[in-house]
Amino acid sequence: MATPPPIFISTATLHTLLTHKSLVDHLQFSLPTFASTIESPLRHAHQTSPSTSLLLMPCWSRAPSLPYIGVKLVTYHPNNSTQNLPGVHASYVLFNSITGQTLSTMDATQLTVYRTACTSALASKFLSRQDSETLLMIGAGTLAPHLIKAHLTVRPNLKKVIVWNRTADKAKRVIENLQSEASFEGVSFESNASLEEVVGLGDIVSCATNSGTPLVKGKKLKEGAHLDLVGSFKHSMRECDDEALKRGKVFVDNEAAMVEAGELVGAFERGAITKDEIVGDLLELIKGEKNGRTTAEEITVFKSVGSAVVDLLTAQLAYETYMKSH
Repeated sequence: MATPPPIFISTATLHTLLTHKSLVDHLQFSLPTFASTIESPLRHAHQTSPSTSLLLMPCWSRAPSLPYIGVKLVTYHPNNSTQNLPGVHASYVLFNSITGQTLSTMDATQLTVYRTACTSALASKFLSRQDSETLLMIGAGTLAPHLIKAHLTVRPNLKKVIVWNRTADKAKRVIENLQSEASFEGVSFESNASLEEVVGLGDIVSCATNSGTPLVKGKKLKEGAHLDLVGSFKHSMRECDDEALKRGKVFVDNEAAMVEAGELVGAFERGAITKDEIVGDLLELIKGEKNGRTTAEEITVFKSVGSAVVDLLTAQLAYETYMKSH
């Protein structure tokens, strides 16, 4: 029997296969269904130069109804921004776990962007106030437009989106690009040069930066805010101060955040918070094993570092959607 050649799913094709809504819904259903059957060893991280890294993230499912093995290969070159290139490039390879055949390779840069934004939005369903009206997006990189769209998907009452970036022009460009590709009914967009001025306005504050110094000061967060921290994945990276974590009910996407995220690792070392004070993870939130937001006044925090499990489920949705339409 001839083996069909692997399918290549390009960035352009991926955009036609995934929406933020379809992926949020898929993850909300699939994580509780399959999480216990998916194996994902610790990611391998190799430094390829003083400033660059190669990451390998393998993952496989033991469930017959999810017959996949997946590996994500990622390069991290933070200095690319000086050349107007993305800092992260990635490929995803999906295999059949029964025969071992290669089913598909896909652009994992966009795959990762979708899954990261949708993980944040899924957490926001349980942690942000339903009547949230203002979203503050800190950072204007590849993730920013996806995080904005994903948060708008789960919180349709949002009326205002403020984008802040160290380089103000980049923030303006994110807004222009968003407005050119879709009409966001009843949503106004603005960029602001002063983070101090706007951080207290956000009902949802989403951060996706490479910052090594805290951008969000806890004392500035408004009552009832939800803080979504996406950027850091190394001990040297930190998007908020200890006060933000002390004021908030803190959740993580998975346990890796406790050992990888600079905000958390630093706060543990300084004794600002303890590991026991981390309330729970995304799976526990979805299953209802841990309560998310319980009052309108409390501050909630969600820190994500990503996981191979969510990558596999995202690749599954892209591949199966492709196969249905071809």
